[in-house]
Amino acid sequence: MSTELADCVRRTLNRYFRDLDGEAPHAIYDMVVACVEKPMLEVVMKQAAGNQTVAAEMLGMSRSTLRRKLAQYHLDPSC
Repeated sequence: MSTELADCVRRTLNRYFRDLDGEAPHAIYDMVVACVEKPMLEVVMKQAAGNQTVAAEMLGMSRSTLRRKLAQYHLDPSC
């Protein structure tokens, strides 16, 4: 699975660079993290049935970090 995800990222980044059409790339790291992190959080929260403690355990992060990331992406139900 991780190989499939890595291959997808490689293909997408290669396409991104090809499509720049002379423009200078910028903030690539933040762009990739945001593109991957939000859907990952959405799927994990669904798998955890909205339980942030369970989701945080699945993700290997603290519940407070998860809450901060959910708020960052406007996924926190209290937002």
